[in-house]
Amino acid sequence: MLIHPKTHFQPYTHASGGWGSAKSVMQILWREQALIKAPVALLKQNKPDGFACVSCAWAKPGRPHALEFCENGAKATAWELTSMKTDPAFFAAHTLSELRDWPDYALEQQGRLTHPLRYDPQSDRYRETSWDEAYQAIGVQLKAMEPDSVVFYASGRASLETSFMYQLFARAYGTNNLPDSSNMCHESTSVGLQESIGVPVGTVTLDDFEHTDCLFFFGQNVGSNSPRMLHQLQDVRRRDVPIITFNPLRERGLERFVNPQSPSEMLTPESTLISTQYHQVAIGGDTAAITGIAKALLEMDDCATERGTPAVLDYDFIATHTEGFEAFTTYVRDCTWAQLEHKSGLTRGALEAAATVYASSQRVMFVYGMGLTQHRHGVANVQMLVNLMLMRGNIGKPGAGICPVRGHSNVQGQRTVGITEDPKKVPADLIERHFGFKVPAQKGLCTVDACEGILQGQVRGFIGLGGNFLRAIPDTSRMEPAWQGLELNVQVATKLNRTHLLPARNMWLLPCLGRIEIDRQKGVAQTYTTEDSTGCIHGWHGSAEPVGPQVRAEASIVAGLAMAALAPGNRIDWQAWSDDYSTVRTAIGTIYPQIFHDMETRMAEPGGFHRPIAAAQREWLTPTGKAQFITPVTLAEDDDVNLAEPARDVLQLMTLRSNDQFNTTIYGYDDRFRGVSGTREVIFMHCNDIVRLGFKVGEQVLLTTAIEPEVKRQVGPFEIIAYDIPEGCAAAYYPECNPLVPLWHHAERSKVPAAKSVPVRLSSAGG
Repeated sequence: MLIHPKTHFQPYTHASGGWGSAKSVMQILWREQALIKAPVALLKQNKPDGFACVSCAWAKPGRPHALEFCENGAKATAWELTSMKTDPAFFAAHTLSELRDWPDYALEQQGRLTHPLRYDPQSDRYRETSWDEAYQAIGVQLKAMEPDSVVFYASGRASLETSFMYQLFARAYGTNNLPDSSNMCHESTSVGLQESIGVPVGTVTLDDFEHTDCLFFFGQNVGSNSPRMLHQLQDVRRRDVPIITFNPLRERGLERFVNPQSPSEMLTPESTLISTQYHQVAIGGDTAAITGIAKALLEMDDCATERGTPAVLDYDFIATHTEGFEAFTTYVRDCTWAQLEHKSGLTRGALEAAATVYASSQRVMFVYGMGLTQHRHGVANVQMLVNLMLMRGNIGKPGAGICPVRGHSNVQGQRTVGITEDPKKVPADLIERHFGFKVPAQKGLCTVDACEGILQGQVRGFIGLGGNFLRAIPDTSRMEPAWQGLELNVQVATKLNRTHLLPARNMWLLPCLGRIEIDRQKGVAQTYTTEDSTGCIHGWHGSAEPVGPQVRAEASIVAGLAMAALAPGNRIDWQAWSDDYSTVRTAIGTIYPQIFHDMETRMAEPGGFHRPIAAAQREWLTPTGKAQFITPVTLAEDDDVNLAEPARDVLQLMTLRSNDQFNTTIYGYDDRFRGVSGTREVIFMHCNDIVRLGFKVGEQVLLTTAIEPEVKRQVGPFEIIAYDIPEGCAAAYYPECNPLVPLWHHAERSKVPAAKSVPVRLSSAGG
């Protein structure tokens, strides 16, 4: 088990990228014992003749760089191609009770799973089993269960082919319980954009970066979460395009960048300035900040009218393409500057500065992440960005549009091919006609609903297609005991994680191929597809030999489970599909012809092919056929956790990731960009808050959720670090702080856990 290195904090003053990035990549290649396999694979990462990065979903260019990967992408590849193995001998030596005391990093550091396993409660160990035994036993139990008591979860890693098969499996079984990782991050985007502009995804492509003359960033840390985007941002800045950032913390990736692939940059002290304005908005202050920019635009437009100069707003676009403008502007005008300054934590001058640049720019892109979506009013946050764009007609022209940055590599794609709990979002008539079964009419469970069902004992079975569900969800201390009451738990995984250590009555751990590995079916190497954040679909294939002969492809595992669990009667040839993925792609094109027609040919085009985005053509697939200005109901983004009385000892906590992790996967204990090494057990605070609350830098404290006192939600001890963050705000790492987030604290309508604003109190760990 890993012994943590010595904790150290020293502010990081270098640019993102550069030698720090190169050194970090070499360290993980060495640690994973992947110095031979991984470098070879990296040459094919995100290349047309190679594989899609298993890390983020950022766009893959048709003309890739010589090295089309970032630091985190290289870490993900080394992590998957590790030479270390978690085989049956490992489990013979360790009980699950023992392993539950290991940190997450130590669990995954043991290496790749190599054999199918079944939990033995007598010995408290996983025992090797056969694939046939696993399929048959799981199938027997699924047949005996009520379909709506079983959850089919997908992490966002699986290909389009596997995802399509998986959702058909669930629906043929009789349920729409298809929660996925989007429920925990960008479902607020899917709901908000659909209502506002008629599509659930962003409207920009990589080409738009070449034409834009201004970018706005809200709540998205590009340096840690999607570093390859820094190439586009660097090119934009070379054209002197302004980038205006709103983020509570100052993040190095949004400040300066050195391209590790440029010898001239690596050998000189020069770096690229990324953000030309950087506004440290208070946690939960985004709606107020966006409203402030809108208010400044209206006042500038009023002045233009008085002077007889050209209007600031695009009234022709507003009249032709939108509805709701008058109600929205009335709301904005009624908000006072005092209210907006108080809620946003920014000055009127700062908001007017951002508005001035926006008003002078003709083609503007708005880029955002979970800093907007993971709030009670996360949907409204997304819609406020759209409102701001509609004011100046910045959707549906080159260089302009909205750009949500998705997390997991195919999370957007799996939604496109039917991974959704809402049957209204899938073409049920086509599915029924072609596959011979009735799509269940009742809405299924999203992630929050599934958690509630587990707590109440209504969910009895869980199948996890990748991911670390128990680490990713909120309210961990309540969820873990309830989880062990499941009758059936099936986990398809590449490595051991925390979710696998809390067994159900019947627990199976099924090892799958990684995306980088060659997937041979009937001796033929298969091709798979994914969709990136910009709605582009690409074909890929693995380049490394599989970790072992007992590991199976995800599509093969889904087919095996479906054949064992489903009664005869549907017209799906699961075996043929798992033998030849082109037959799955033909089926996808049949069910989704508008997007996936001629998929087999188009996926091989350089750069793949883009799904049609109606809003990008100024076609609004809303009920009225127009884009909607949607007026917010409040400036308070998290009004469900507002305290009855203002409490000066309560801080608003946001969870965040380090640059040494991807989602729940921890690559190490260093967060280079924030200057932290040797630990993740820290809380970032403003120096004034540290002093006024009676603490000291370096002190160990406990964090307790400051609401619903009858339920104890606490983590720690965490070390206090003085950091550049707005007063009254604090930050600490995900998933370590998930126990602090109540399950009911989620975005309205999208039910995304509101992990970006949780009221907490601190107490000394010593008493």
